[in-house]
Amino acid sequence: MEAVAHGSCDVRFAPVADRFAEMLTHDDGYSAQLSIRLHGEPVVDLAGGTYLAARSLTGVYSVSKGVSALVIAHLIDQTAIEPDRVVSHYWPEFGAAGKANVTVRQLLGHQAGLPVAARRLSLDEVLDSRAAADVLAAQRPVWRPGTAFGYHALTIGVLMEELVRRVTGTTLQTVYEAAIRGPIGADFFLGLPEIEDSRYVPVDDPKPTAAEVAELAARPPVDALQEAVFSNVDAPEDRSDRGMSTNNPLVRRAGAAAIGGVGSASGLSQLYAAALGTGRVRIAAPEVFADMAQQQSWGTDRVLGVPNCFGMVFMLPQPRMPYGGLGSFGHDGAGGALAFADPTSGLSFGYIPAPMQYPGGADGRSIELARLAAHVVNHA
Repeated sequence: MEAVAHGSCDVRFAPVADRFAEMLTHDDGYSAQLSIRLHGEPVVDLAGGTYLAARSLTGVYSVSKGVSALVIAHLIDQTAIEPDRVVSHYWPEFGAAGKANVTVRQLLGHQAGLPVAARRLSLDEVLDSRAAADVLAAQRPVWRPGTAFGYHALTIGVLMEELVRRVTGTTLQTVYEAAIRGPIGADFFLGLPEIEDSRYVPVDDPKPTAAEVAELAARPPVDALQEAVFSNVDAPEDRSDRGMSTNNPLVRRAGAAAIGGVGSASGLSQLYAAALGTGRVRIAAPEVFADMAQQQSWGTDRVLGVPNCFGMVFMLPQPRMPYGGLGSFGHDGAGGALAFADPTSGLSFGYIPAPMQYPGGADGRSIELARLAAHVVNHA
């Protein structure tokens, strides 16, 4: 019988590979890449199903935020950014309309009350985010900063990009390429070069079951804030080559910090391994990542209406998403992808499924595989 998963696996992690193979066998419409490193060394590097091969690159939506946060960590390490300074120290215009006392820490912890721009943005304004940043700088926050938190699904990318632009004079994507991706050689891009397009696999819509469709239809209506957040850009919502997904060449070339990352699970695990201090490239000191992984926001997310937990940019483990141990940091994506680092176990993890998985956010299979890998390490 032909193997359903291809690649390599350290014998210690055979239970992870076996479970991954069971998942692929159980669902012939499911494909995924899985990459796990232990103290920087590859221990699982597998791909299976008909959609994604080992060298495939695809879009991962909000997993991009965690990768973009590596740039913030690098600049904090270089003392170019100080988390407890007010944002207006670096970006004077931001202090308008009651935001003069908003700190960088609050901004990056989804507490600034800017999850939606005051007017509908064009896709061009999102991809070259200076105009979008001007809109956010001038507007009054939806809530008084620090009194609540809510997922800044798109705007956190605009805010990060402008902060980096103000302190470096160049783009977040340029810093990422020069200081992080290029030196590491990671197979994950914030701005996919055209030469890599032959490896790109389009993001495909989820294929929910009849029961899942019924569950979705039975959900209560979203409130006005959530509706505004997720309809804030004048672009098709589908996965067409004109929409906001990386299937649009303009989106994957720009590598928008919140949604535009393209790469492989192996690239993700390599980046997060570097965040743990393995390898020859230093992104930031462990103390910087510990600070960014300290709980900043916890409770009911004002935008999503579900329990959520953030450090600075990074999503942290919590009961709804228990992907790693205490001190872990990472991010999931709308299509089901997940990437993180766990300083306690030494694991770095990258997972990308295809097609997009219902209901969005980290695919439940990724959580199971991550917890199984941790069990292997903790009981070695």
